[in-house]
Amino acid sequence: MILDLPATTTEKVSKKLVKMRESGGAVTLGRVLTLVVCADEGEPTEGAIEAANEASREHPCRVIVVSLGNSAAASRLDAQIRVGGDAGASEVVVLRLYGELAGHAESVVVPFLLPDTPVVTWWPGEAPENPAQDPVGRLGTRRITDSTRAADPDEALAHRLATYAPGDSDLAWAQITYWRAILTAALDRPPFEPVDRVVVTGPGRSPSIDLLAGWLQAQLGVPTERHSGSFEVRLERTTGPLVLAVDQNNNAVLSNPGKPDGKVAMSARGVRDCIAEELRRLDPDEIYHLALQGASRITRPTAEAQS
Repeated sequence: MILDLPATTTEKVSKKLVKMRESGGAVTLGRVLTLVVCADEGEPTEGAIEAANEASREHPCRVIVVSLGNSAAASRLDAQIRVGGDAGASEVVVLRLYGELAGHAESVVVPFLLPDTPVVTWWPGEAPENPAQDPVGRLGTRRITDSTRAADPDEALAHRLATYAPGDSDLAWAQITYWRAILTAALDRPPFEPVDRVVVTGPGRSPSIDLLAGWLQAQLGVPTERHSGSFEVRLERTTGPLVLAVDQNNNAVLSNPGKPDGKVAMSARGVRDCIAEELRRLDPDEIYHLALQGASRITRPTAEAQS
């Protein structure tokens, strides 16, 4: 069920939400968090709502979508409420703010926060300069950005490191969870010898690949190079390199000297998978912070660094 409430107030929206919930038989007792989705006018919000709805089947929540419109327009709040089949296992409140209201989004959001539940703030498009200091960001115990959507992906991670605060995370980090799991499992098998050097190759403007290289640098503490090209992770060891690559069928292929290649069926992780993973933990992700630090220490060939 979807209800549009143009030119309304937060009080009217709250009352209508209660009525719709009661008439539809929906309850909030099972809601485990409030997910606040922040987007500027023109940024795709429907894709974010769909991803949040899918994630809500694992993490029942209230989804509050804040869309910031023209700040020069007359002050106005347009709202939309979605419950039932149009909201997954959540209830969705879409708030479109114009004029002066667009500069006070946090005041409009607060009345819709579920009591005694954590708040997660997510920017599916361009993130603010400092998520932890953003007025809406300060409402969240977790703040999720997406460096792949940054205007300059090459600089995004450096900026995320400079403004990092406990609770920050990135969908670009969640995209490489499977790769990290494969590499961790491989290093837990014999031969148990140290890695001397790491070379990570992947698309040039990919924060996810940069984070993968940064994670390896932080965990192994060895020289780590970042190259542009087809995906490959090469861990140099005395007996020969451990290599993780992708074949023509998009299978992950793990090559280890003296052993048959191992293959793992892989698929690209979409936004709904990544946001669902991020909502599984509400404590600070210290490993992500270490990966950001490691990414600042990786080296690139001179020609690639200048391109």
